[in-house]
Amino acid sequence: MAHFAQIDEDGVVIQVIVVADDECLDQAGNEHELLGATFCHRLLGGRWVQTSYNGRIRKRFAGVGFRYDPTLDEFLPPEPTDQA
Repeated sequence: MAHFAQIDEDGVVIQVIVVADDECLDQAGNEHELLGATFCHRLLGGRWVQTSYNGRIRKRFAGVGFRYDPTLDEFLPPEPTDQA
């Protein structure tokens, strides 16, 4: 299974979904992120970026509230807020 994060216009993750591996494979059986992202876009709209539980893709698994940094090509966790 592959995991994709939906990114809003500010680069913030608004949801993460699971996608069947078959949706990411080309006719030769090679995996391509673009195929999975296109599947997600057709299904739900928006911009999608692949993530992974083991951190091999974009350093860490994306969660809601994380931010995608395209320069670093990684997901950054939310910054702590002051709780007074």
